[in-house]
Amino acid sequence: MARQFFVGGNFKMNGTIKSITDIVHNLNNALLDPKTAEVVLSPPALFLLLVREHLKPEIEVCSQNVFDKPNGAFTGEISAEQLSDSKITWALCGHSERRVILKEDDTFIASKTKAALDGGLGVILCCGETLEQREANQTIEVVTTQLSAIASKTKDWSKVVIAYEPVWAIGTGKVATTEQAQEVHAAIRKWLGETVSKEVAEKTRIIYGGSVSEKNCKELAKQSDIDGFLVGGASLKPAFVDIINAKQ
Repeated sequence: MARQFFVGGNFKMNGTIKSITDIVHNLNNALLDPKTAEVVLSPPALFLLLVREHLKPEIEVCSQNVFDKPNGAFTGEISAEQLSDSKITWALCGHSERRVILKEDDTFIASKTKAALDGGLGVILCCGETLEQREANQTIEVVTTQLSAIASKTKDWSKVVIAYEPVWAIGTGKVATTEQAQEVHAAIRKWLGETVSKEVAEKTRIIYGGSVSEKNCKELAKQSDIDGFLVGGASLKPAFVDIINAKQ
């Protein structure tokens, strides 16, 4: 079955009111076909409402974080209920920067993912291996272990987009070859079919992240199991439009 192309822009901890407003203005005026690609922007939490207010409605907005508990005494966190109430419809979970810097483990990420899904949000679920793990031929084992934690918490994958992001390619300028990316995406889809269901394997979008640019996006988009991209630094640039349109 055909899976709609999906492109997420992760601004990380970048941007000002002016620069993010400029990005929103550029996307609002770009020639984007919502039938070709579903587009989601993920600005810093401070700018979520600014982006949602000014961005055209067919582009959705994603939080870079969500907590695994309801509203309460959790200073600095943000709940699924608060995001949904603010018309923020997606949340990022499991990004390697939070796994490494903030020591978020598979169990916590699974708990956050469940809270987001239970709260009605879509989840962009990140997984990926380090360079050392790839060189030790542990890529598939690492990725499926990360995904297994999610499978233990939820059976409904209808609002999950899996983002394969090899840690060694994030922000480094290094990109997995089309063959490397396709191999891992195919393995993830096989794992979904064997662990969750064949229907979930067929329907779930698996997107690639890791130094995606306007120069490499079209070749990556040709791969049968690459259903889009999670874009970091390039999402802050005008060329982000070219990445969104990679399938056209």
